[in-house]
Amino acid sequence: MACPHTPLAARLAPPKLSQAVHREECTQCFDNQDMAQGIDVCLHCFNGGCVDEQDGQGAEGGRHHARIHFEKTGHQLALNIRRVRKPRSPTEDSEPPLKRLAISEEREEDQYDFVRVVRCWGCGGKLLPDAMKDPYVSAIVNGIAGSMSSARQSEVKAWEEEITACEHTLTLQQNPPSAIEASGLAHCGKCELTENLWLCLTCGSLGCGRQQFGGVGGHGHGMDHYSETKHPVSVKLGTITPEGNADIFCYECGDSRLDPDLALHLANFGINVATQTKTQKTLTELQIEQNLHFDFSLTDENGRALQPLFGKGLTGLANLGNSCYLASTVQALFALEPFQNRYLPTAELHSMLCPVKDPAQCLDCQLHKLADGLLSGRYSKPASHPTPLPPSSELNTGPDDSMPTPTFQAGLKPTMFKALVGASHPEFSTMRQQDASEFLTYLLQLMRRDAQRKSLNPSMEPPHIFEFSTEQRLQCTNCGGVRYRLDENELISVNVPVRETGEKTEEGKIIYEPVTLEECLDTLTGEEEVDYRCPRCKTNVKAVTKTTFASFPDVLVINPKKFQLVNWVPQKLEVPLVVPIDNTLVMDKYLGKGQQDGEDILPEDEAEGGSSLPEFNAAAMIQLEGMGFPTVRCQKALLATGNSDADAAMQWLFEHMEDPDIDDPIDVASGVPSDGAEASPEQIEMLSDMGFTAPQARKALRETAGDMERAVEWLFSHPDDDGEEAPADSGAASTGKKLPGSDSLPAKYILKAFISHKGPSVHSGHYVAHIKEPEAGWVLFNDEKVVKADKESVENLGKLAYLYVFEKAL
Repeated sequence: MACPHTPLAARLAPPKLSQAVHREECTQCFDNQDMAQGIDVCLHCFNGGCVDEQDGQGAEGGRHHARIHFEKTGHQLALNIRRVRKPRSPTEDSEPPLKRLAISEEREEDQYDFVRVVRCWGCGGKLLPDAMKDPYVSAIVNGIAGSMSSARQSEVKAWEEEITACEHTLTLQQNPPSAIEASGLAHCGKCELTENLWLCLTCGSLGCGRQQFGGVGGHGHGMDHYSETKHPVSVKLGTITPEGNADIFCYECGDSRLDPDLALHLANFGINVATQTKTQKTLTELQIEQNLHFDFSLTDENGRALQPLFGKGLTGLANLGNSCYLASTVQALFALEPFQNRYLPTAELHSMLCPVKDPAQCLDCQLHKLADGLLSGRYSKPASHPTPLPPSSELNTGPDDSMPTPTFQAGLKPTMFKALVGASHPEFSTMRQQDASEFLTYLLQLMRRDAQRKSLNPSMEPPHIFEFSTEQRLQCTNCGGVRYRLDENELISVNVPVRETGEKTEEGKIIYEPVTLEECLDTLTGEEEVDYRCPRCKTNVKAVTKTTFASFPDVLVINPKKFQLVNWVPQKLEVPLVVPIDNTLVMDKYLGKGQQDGEDILPEDEAEGGSSLPEFNAAAMIQLEGMGFPTVRCQKALLATGNSDADAAMQWLFEHMEDPDIDDPIDVASGVPSDGAEASPEQIEMLSDMGFTAPQARKALRETAGDMERAVEWLFSHPDDDGEEAPADSGAASTGKKLPGSDSLPAKYILKAFISHKGPSVHSGHYVAHIKEPEAGWVLFNDEKVVKADKESVENLGKLAYLYVFEKAL
C-alpha cells in the first residue's frame, strides 16, 4: 500500500543555500550518520535526529530524537542517511591560498558510500524504498545530498578569515631602491638565522621573527627593528609566490595584512615575484599546525605511553582546529556535580519537553547534549579510524619500538555547541585560539541570560556555584574615615610575583623562582596605599585599601596572572605556582569582617563640579598597575568598561594605547558617572520596556558609564541584583541583600581540575585539562585523547596551570 503522506512533498522545497541541514549528526545527541542506524533528516525543516531500536534501526541506548521531532512538529517525512567509509588512498593536500584562509569543500563521495532511504513517521516510521521515484521527493533528497551540512557551514565560516589591507600597506613610503639578498643564504641583520626572515618594506632591513611552532627559530629582531624605526610593514621571505601572495605583517596594527602593491614594493629591492617559490609556511598555517599537533606529554617519566581511558565521564572532544580552549573548559565544567545533576538525568526528558523548535539554536538543548555525550560513556570507545599522531609525538619516539601505539577515541565534535555559543561573539565565532578564562566567563553569562529569559530560579542553575562577593575597604589616612564596597565575582585573578633565579634552561629560557598560591592570595588581600580625594577632608590624601572575601563560592576558580608587557604586548611567563594538588586550600583568613563598631563612614563623594570619580575596583587596579600600566590609564579603562573586570579593562587599554589623551588627567566635570549621577529618563524607559525595574536600569547605567549596550549586558550578567543601593554606612553585613556564596567557616577547598596552557600567549598554543575523577584519579583530557595522568606530569603541569578549579570541602 502506498504511503498517503508522500504527496506532501509537493508542498515542500529543497534546502536553500542559507539553510542549515543537519545531515551529519543528531541535534540532541552525538549519534551520527557513520553509525549503523544513520540519521533521519526531516524533509520539512532539515532537523537531524537519531532513531531507536523500535524503529528497526537501533540507536544505541534507545535514543529516538527523530520520532520525538515528529511528535512535536507533525513533520512526517524524513530521509535516513547512513555513511560508509571507502578504502582510503593517500593524497597530497594542496597549498591553501595565502590571501584567504579557507577550508575547501572535500567531495564526500570520494571517501564514502551513502545509503539513503525515505522514512514516513506518519506511518509509524516505515521505510519507503520507492519514495524517491516521486519527482518532488527526489528533488528534496537531491537538495539534501548536495547541500553543505550545518557542521560544515559552521566550520567553513569560522575558518574563513579574510586578510585585508590597512592604511599602512596602502600608504607605504619606501626608501630609495636597493638590492638585497632574498635567497636562502640571506640572514638576519642582527644574528645568523637564515629562516623565518622578515623584510622591512620601508628600508629593506632583514630581521628574524619570533620563535614559532615546529622548530622555527627566531629572536624577534624584526620587531626590534620596528621598535627602533617605526617602519610598520614587513613581508616574510619564503612565503612569496609568483601570484604576488605572501605573509605580510603590520606591526602597527599587530595583525596579518594584504599589500595590493606587493610586487611593486618588492621590485624596489630587486625582488621579482614572478621568479619566487613558496618555501616556508605562513603564520596562519603555523598556528593551525601548532594547535592540531600540539601534544602535551603522553608518556610517563619512564617513556611508557600513558594508558588511554574509556567509560562514563571519560569522553574526549575532537579539536575543531583551535577549539582546545573550549574543550578544556567544558570538560572541567561537566566534571562538577552540579552540572552533571542539572543536565544528565533530564537529557531525554528535555528533548521531549523543550518548546524551542530548532534544538541547534537552544542553549539548554546543547548543554543537555554535551552532558549526555561526555558523561554517559556511550561514545567513549576506541576510534574505528584513529587519527595518526604527528611525527614529533613522544608516543612515536619511545625507548621501545615494539611498544604498541595506543588507540584513542575519535572524540565528539562540539561543532553545534561552538556555533551556537559563538554566534553573538566576534572572537568565539572564529577558529582563532581564545583565552579559556574569558570563554568560561562568557559561557556562564550566556547561561544566566538564558535562565533569566526562561524565568528560572538563578540560585538553582549551575552558574551560581561560582558566585561570591569581595569586600573592598578604603580608609582615609588623614581623617580615619572608612568606606566599604561589595563586588560580585565568579573567579578570582591573582598576580604572581616574578623573581628570576639567574639561571636558564638548555633552550635558553629564563628560570623563575617558585611562588606559593598562599603568597599570591596574601598579596591580593593585603593593604595598599593609593591616592584619594577624601570627600570629608576636601583634599587629595593617601588612603589605604584592602580587598577580602565577603563570601566564598561552592566552586572557586583561580586565574594566576603570569605576564609581563613587552612592547605593550603581554608575554606569558613560566613561573611555577605551588598549589595544593592533593591537599586542602584553607581560605578562612581571607574573610572580611565588614563594618566594625566605632568606624566612621565617609560621606558620599562631593566635588566642586557637582560630580567626582567613582571608587575604583581595588582588585582590578592592583592587577592592572601590577602589569605596568600608569594609574590614570587604569582608571580610564575601568571607567570605560564598567569598573568591574580587569581583563576587560586590559583589553580596552590595548585598543586605546595610541589615544592622544590617554595620559591626560580625568576631567571630573566632564560628566563621568558617579554614585550620584542620574541616567536620562529615556534610557531608563528603554530598559524598563525590556522588563527591568527603574532601580536596576539606573544601577546598570551607572556601572557602565551610561553605555546602553553594556548596560544591557550588565543587567543580564547580574540577574540577582535588584538595583537597590544600601546606605553608605551599612557595612557588609547589613545591605539587606543575601550575598552570593557563603560566609560560613571553615572555608576549605580541594583541587578538582586545572587547565594548562603551552605557548607564548593565551591566544595561541594549546590547552588541556587535568581532572580528578572519583575512580580513575587524575585524568588528562587532551582533546580527543583521554589518558590516566602520571603523578609527575600532574605536579609539573599543576605548577604552570592557567586556571585552577577548587571544590568546597563538605
